Amino acid sequence: MHRLRNLPLSVQHVFAMFGSTVLVPYLTGLDPGSALVASGAGTLLFHAITGGKVPAYLGSSFAFIAPLAYFVSKQHNPGAATTGLLAVAGVYLMIALLVRALGFARLRRVIPPVVVGPVVSIIGLSLAGTAVTQMAAVRWDVAAVSLAAAIMANLAGSPGIRVLPLLVGIVVGYLYAWLRGGIDWRPLQQAPLWAWPHVQLPHGSLAAVLMMAPIAFVTMIEDLGHMFVLNEIIARDVTRDPGFPRILLGNSIATAVASLLGGPAQTTYAENLGVLALTRRFSSHLLQGAAVIAILLGLLGKVGALIHTIPVPVMGGISILLFGMIAAMGIRHVIEERVDLTNRKNLIVVAVIFIVGVGLPNNGIAWATLAGLLVYWLVPDRSQKRVS
Repeated sequence: MHRLRNLPLSVQHVFAMFGSTVLVPYLTGLDPGSALVASGAGTLLFHAITGGKVPAYLGSSFAFIAPLAYFVSKQHNPGAATTGLLAVAGVYLMIALLVRALGFARLRRVIPPVVVGPVVSIIGLSLAGTAVTQMAAVRWDVAAVSLAAAIMANLAGSPGIRVLPLLVGIVVGYLYAWLRGGIDWRPLQQAPLWAWPHVQLPHGSLAAVLMMAPIAFVTMIEDLGHMFVLNEIIARDVTRDPGFPRILLGNSIATAVASLLGGPAQTTYAENLGVLALTRRFSSHLLQGAAVIAILLGLLGKVGALIHTIPVPVMGGISILLFGMIAAMGIRHVIEERVDLTNRKNLIVVAVIFIVGVGLPNNGIAWATLAGLLVYWLVPDRSQKRVS
């Protein structure tokens, strides 16, 4: 009975991750159903490896779109793509062992709060264009109704409704779009009843390894940023318990299994962190429930297609709230850590991170983090010294 009461909370997480998780296979030529099954399986494995102490959802990574599209769509060689993704999993594993040997505390000390806060914010801000331009702007009236319903549910609803703002926003937006004739039923009519994942064995390809393995370093920095967001949301440091090496190991195993199931590389999702921040429900069981639902959606073609009928602007309105919550968490971190923004160097670090992170369309978070650290540690600061 308790698990049934949690079902709507898990469904919210499914809605949050669904669009991005199936978009990657659409863009690369992989099978969307396989990607859903892979994300669910990867998330369950991640939770098993981290002892259920990291309430995160793993979905399709956007960082690998270009090489995946090259091997799957252009070269028609999905086996090579699998080889490259297994190499990515290997890089994750090696770095996990290295971080465990050296100790994450040493790495953590070189990342000051003046870098962490802005990086957390740009995780949300870098997705703003997707939420507004590509989704909400399709039909602003539908997006506005969805957003308003979610906000009202969260702030003015009953205790039971306040933990389901996304679900309320999606249902109200969906009904409004339906009344306005904005629902496309064709995906539901055309979908098969059952859809099995396209299991894909590796096919030796040095080119795939060389193209994909280095990108793992970018996604690892992004994962670290997501863990900083999660720490702020749940007020607990998951990089200490269960530890960042186990988080990397979980990503490694999830990506390896996903590749063999015909899915893309896996990464922790900012969208689901936004759900955690909004609902204040942090149980890992909710994410595990979402993972099981994702697997079922990947197997049940009709059910997955029903979610496909949700109009893009409905999810756009919801995404404005989700991504904005993540950006706000970064600002909160700067305030709570009492970062002195009257210090000129701190201000410059924040400025560089914001513009690089928001301005670069691909992997901006990783480059912004690197740029912020370089400015903080390598550029001398004489502005605070008194001139006698």
